Amino acid sequence: MDTNKKRGFANLDKDTLKLIAQRGGVAAHLVGNAHEFSREEARAAGSKGGLATAAKKREAKLGGSTETV
Repeated sequence: MDTNKKRGFANLDKDTLKLIAQRGGVAAHLVGNAHEFSREEARAAGSKGGLATAAKKREAKLGGSTETV
């Protein structure tokens, strides 16, 4: 068996994947399962991501873990 052969969604072209994702998003909104971020939620998520990135950069610069025990 060829282990490098693409299967499933990996075998689809980008346009087809985009169409499937779009239909899933529309369906989720129609049945009420989709979550829409408020401005505050989006700001908090972005802040958390920025803090994590800064911590990783500090850790890389110092050459060790920046966690406190």
